[in-house]
Amino acid sequence: MKKIFTFLLVLFSVLLFAQQRGYQKFKQLDEELPTPSSYHNAAGAPGHNYWQQKADYDIKIILDDQNQKISGIETITYYNNSPDPLNYLWLQLDQNIFDKNSDRAVTQTQKIDVNNTEALFSMLDTFSGGFIIEDVNSKGLPLSYTINKTMMRIDLNQVLKPGGQISFQIKWNYKINDGIKTRARCGYEYFPKDDNYLYSIAQFYPRMCAYNEVSGWQNKQFLGRGEFTLSFGDFNLYITVPDGFIVGATGELQNPKEVLTKEQISSLEKAKTAKDPVFIVNAEEAKQNESKRTKALKTWHFKANQVRDVAFTASRKHIWDAQGVQFGDRNVLAMSFYPKECIGLWDKYSTRAVVHTLHVYSRYTFDYPYPVAISSHANFTGMEYPMISFNFGRPREDGTYAERLKYGMIGVIIHEVGHNYFPMIVNSDERQWTWMDEGLNTFLQYLTEVEWERDYPHRRGPAENIVEYMSGDPKGLEPIMTNSESLIQFGNNAYGKPAAALNILRETIMGRNLFDHAFKEYANRWKFKHPTPADFFRTMEDASGVDLDWFWRGWFYGTDHVDISIDKIKWYRLNTYQTEKEMALVKAWDARDQPNISELRNKESVKETVMEKYPQLKDQYNDRDPYRISEEDKKQNNQIRSNLSDREKDLISKELNYYEIQFKNIGGLVMPLILEFTYVDDSKKIVYIPAEIWRLNAEDVSKVFISEKEIKEIVLDPYFETADTDRNNNYYPPRIKPSRFDIFKSRNQ
Repeated sequence: MKKIFTFLLVLFSVLLFAQQRGYQKFKQLDEELPTPSSYHNAAGAPGHNYWQQKADYDIKIILDDQNQKISGIETITYYNNSPDPLNYLWLQLDQNIFDKNSDRAVTQTQKIDVNNTEALFSMLDTFSGGFIIEDVNSKGLPLSYTINKTMMRIDLNQVLKPGGQISFQIKWNYKINDGIKTRARCGYEYFPKDDNYLYSIAQFYPRMCAYNEVSGWQNKQFLGRGEFTLSFGDFNLYITVPDGFIVGATGELQNPKEVLTKEQISSLEKAKTAKDPVFIVNAEEAKQNESKRTKALKTWHFKANQVRDVAFTASRKHIWDAQGVQFGDRNVLAMSFYPKECIGLWDKYSTRAVVHTLHVYSRYTFDYPYPVAISSHANFTGMEYPMISFNFGRPREDGTYAERLKYGMIGVIIHEVGHNYFPMIVNSDERQWTWMDEGLNTFLQYLTEVEWERDYPHRRGPAENIVEYMSGDPKGLEPIMTNSESLIQFGNNAYGKPAAALNILRETIMGRNLFDHAFKEYANRWKFKHPTPADFFRTMEDASGVDLDWFWRGWFYGTDHVDISIDKIKWYRLNTYQTEKEMALVKAWDARDQPNISELRNKESVKETVMEKYPQLKDQYNDRDPYRISEEDKKQNNQIRSNLSDREKDLISKELNYYEIQFKNIGGLVMPLILEFTYVDDSKKIVYIPAEIWRLNAEDVSKVFISEKEIKEIVLDPYFETADTDRNNNYYPPRIKPSRFDIFKSRNQ
């Protein structure tokens, strides 16, 4: 019994040791991921019982340019496709974030910075916005409602049964925020020189919250970061604006003859097949509109099907250009709206960037399904909505621009237009998981920039670009799988790290062919549906045949970083038992060694030895050769050789080099070992070892490499594939890369 107990104790210790060092890194994600169901199956696809709600909207609004106010009335038809009876409905009132008593305003942490008066002024900003709900009714009968900050619950007069639908009407108004002052996703910009406003309007109507089988109603307050979780539907949008305004919006314009001239309609038709952008409203026309003041109004009617949201831009200042993009037998209009202040930059790049984005994103996912894609200028934001995006970037008054501004503008247009795919079509829950749209989109943005220009100055995407963040203070890090509102370093965590992770998957872990196939499968499985993180993880594995649980666990559920070192190297060669040859090698290797410090100093300090002073004392041993081979040694070696098998003789004759390399996982994040060997003849060889080498010991591993040629240099991760945070320990022989520091920093302290 004692022996059995001892054995079990030892076994337990061994298992615990393995668990601490290797097992946990490669533990499957079953405990973290939700149990597969008939709604979201184990392969990461929609299950056979998958369902989703639908909400159609008929929205009529008036834009009051005198008072910067929006008044509207909407009819929502809500379809309950769930198996659940619903007693009430939840809507989002996202404009309420501008209320002075909103959770965002009240919970925002602040400090006094005497060197930042702009921040002090922002604390004194008196603007307080938010929806004013005037009426809620269904078929003329009032509906009871309760407003909870950025949420509104409507209590139904009767239960909405599964398969049923309800239509109800909401009347509202709100004051539009100054986008420059509030740095918000939407708002207006005022141009004092010509006394005009440019409106970038979104979250402007009460919107249905998402209801699904994963979390029920989306009921998390809008605090500013976690964006929007919405259902698909069909929209009719009527926007009434002063005559002279040019409007761009989600959807297709339904009444061009009522709001455009014959020349503008003709230009739109020409743009469909044009090889370059065509002006619909040119700079001269926009200048004329700027000075137009009349009480006359025009209503622009847009229709959009199977979208989750709508937004629009409106201004007298708008220049408008367009170019067609062909997808099979469909023609998509890529368009840009911008003021004359953007000439020299936007007219040159904006629409071309839209066209390019649609081409590249479609290749990696699916053909762009909507009829239009718009880039609209808003100098205070970069923000996305179905078919339309608001993008910053304005040249100087003389039309010139800095290189950084140019690439920043092109990058934001690619990014925001790219959001049409994630999350506008592959409709993830932004309020919970920012990375599912921002991370995936930033990754595709990188692939799109690659095809825009060689040596494009990428901000995010390549593995090396995330090194600084991942090697930072652990107190400022959190897993990618963290709710949107709880992220400390929002951009690095939700954009940069997932983009780098996906690029590493594509280039290093899976390879381009497997990755591209799986990524495209995910996009098509969940096109016009609502995926979860588990659906992405499972689909990428299901469609590629690669177990990636260790990767999701390390990169998405943890905060470890990559720092793998070449810790030790041992070099062996087989004894050939060819005495003279063996001794010649020993002599050559010894010649490489430096004398020890005592030997060096003794040559100087010992002026004369006894034997040098009295040479007559020498005998036969004084002239010994340390590399002399005795007859006994020769006889013994010959005897050994004669007893070797043919296989052993063949192995000895190859004169191979055996290198035992020990690796240490300092950062904790397991990754493949990618090694570049440079041999004495300057030839090179790349060796790739999957991350599973760490599965039994996640801290220290060793590997033996056999080579005919002697190795001159070894580089770990030679092409910056793994986001290794300390490259100084990636070389044999050691190689130290200098870092720069600024002398003025120490001077100012």
